[in-house]
Amino acid sequence: MPIPPQVIVAGCVCLDVIPGWPAGAAVADILPGKLIEMGPVSVATGGAVSNTGLALHRLGVPVQLVGKVGDDPFGRMILEAFERQGPGLADGMVVAPGEATSYSVVINPPGVDRSFLHCPGANHTFVADDVPYDRVADPAMRLFHFGYPPIMRRTFANDGEQLERMFARVGEFGVTTSLDMCGFDPASPAGQVDWPRLLARVLPAVDLFLPSLDETLQMFHPGGAETGDMNVIRSLADRLLAMGAAVVGFKLGDQGLYVRTTADANRLAAAGKAFVGVKLDAWLNRELAAPCFEVEVAGTTGAGDCTIAGFLAGLLAGLSPEETATAATAVGACSVEQPDATSGVPHWSAVRKRVESGWRRRAGISHGGMQC
Repeated sequence: MPIPPQVIVAGCVCLDVIPGWPAGAAVADILPGKLIEMGPVSVATGGAVSNTGLALHRLGVPVQLVGKVGDDPFGRMILEAFERQGPGLADGMVVAPGEATSYSVVINPPGVDRSFLHCPGANHTFVADDVPYDRVADPAMRLFHFGYPPIMRRTFANDGEQLERMFARVGEFGVTTSLDMCGFDPASPAGQVDWPRLLARVLPAVDLFLPSLDETLQMFHPGGAETGDMNVIRSLADRLLAMGAAVVGFKLGDQGLYVRTTADANRLAAAGKAFVGVKLDAWLNRELAAPCFEVEVAGTTGAGDCTIAGFLAGLLAGLSPEETATAATAVGACSVEQPDATSGVPHWSAVRKRVESGWRRRAGISHGGMQC
């Protein structure tokens, strides 16, 4: 009998169209009127639902995917792709008649961080009532992860009213809640949002807040700040914990992962089912940094989402903060060994074996204390 899903991954979902870049080609070569001969195109599902959700599935974590697509060819392609990955994965997906399915053209030359041409489509109309709360209520459900509200207009409207409502209702079932962000165009409606105010409203219902550092700086320091300044990083993390999160993790790109946890034992104890069986004292008032592993990079699409998948899988496995952060960067490293988001992610046992075999790590950011 199949194991019931333990995790719901909800939020942004889209179809990624990834052109194959020939050796030596660069983004700077894209000029008006110029023809660049490309390799075969890769078409894959993308967004937080696909990237984090399918990475968890590949790791062996029972997962349910929840996103919103249109009743169009792109929507059917996404649903069919999810079903090929695993029967029932797409059972929680919402199909919205008459709406367009989101897509992204991923510009991802080798050795360069990716950029996107993005159509939000049905993601913009996702609301709290699109979450299947009957599935959240399943006693086997332990964790609910949501990704990319800055490109989902209804979720950030009215200072995050829908986002707050969704997380508060999910939390009523004792499920651990997790939130990821994404970058946004400052000239878009998301650029007009008071993100600190929104997060102060939402984070009391969020147990794990796992954005990238760049995304956080965009929300809190739109005028710019030093991304490698540990004082800035620590100040941001402490501010987010004070807003209500139990655990804050910043993805640092090729510098690894920074994790800061609450010093409030009561807040940690209330962080939901994912922490049942975990040694809570080991997670209390912690600060640590996990450097990346050495790999040959084929593409960085979805690397941050896969890092989150590794973090969630480590927590669900009852690992310590050090082991969980290490697992996060290990899964992220596996993901970049392939040009798409998730095909490089192996089963959890293979990730653990590779780490334990002495997989070399890169120099990473240090917080002046313990580095795992």
